[in-house]
Amino acid sequence: MRGQGYYSRLTRHKTLTAAAIAAFLVGTAALAQIASQPPQLIGAQPPMQAIPAAPLPKWVVDDVRQMRAFPDQPPLIPHSIEGYQLSVNANRCLTCHKREFTLGSGAPMISVTHYMTRDGQMLADVSPRRYFCTACHVPQADIRPLVENRFIDMSEMGVNHVGDQ
Repeated sequence: MRGQGYYSRLTRHKTLTAAAIAAFLVGTAALAQIASQPPQLIGAQPPMQAIPAAPLPKWVVDDVRQMRAFPDQPPLIPHSIEGYQLSVNANRCLTCHKREFTLGSGAPMISVTHYMTRDGQMLADVSPRRYFCTACHVPQADIRPLVENRFIDMSEMGVNHVGDQ
C-alpha cells in the first residue's frame, strides 16, 4: 500500500517534531509575557484615591470687549453667564442681544448671519443652527492659555491697507 513505507513514517515523524517544537516556543513566549510586569496604566497616585480638583477659573466680568485672536473668531462673552438658561425652550442671551432688544439693553446685536439659513435665506428669527450661543461663544477667564498664541495680525507684518500708499 501506498503511504505506509519507511519514508512516509519519517515524514510524519518530522512533521510531528516540528509541530511540537513550534508549540513549545509559542508557549514559552506566552509564559514570558505573563511573567513580566505589565506596564502601569495609572499615574503616580494609587487608584481610587481622592485628588483635590483645580480651582475654578475667575471669570472676567468687566464688560470690556476683547480683541479677537484671529480673523472670524466668534466674539468672547465679556460678562458672567452663570445661571443663564440655554435650552431648546429658552435662551437668555437673546433677551439682550436679539435685534429688537439691543436698544434697551445696550448690548451689541447678534450678527445678521445668525438670522440666515444654511442656504443664505433670511429668517424673521434666529436660525435654529445658531440658537445655542455657547457652541461658539465662550466667557473670558483669567487663566494662562494652554497653547501659546503666535498669531500675527497683518498690520503688524508691515502689510499696508489698500489706499495707504
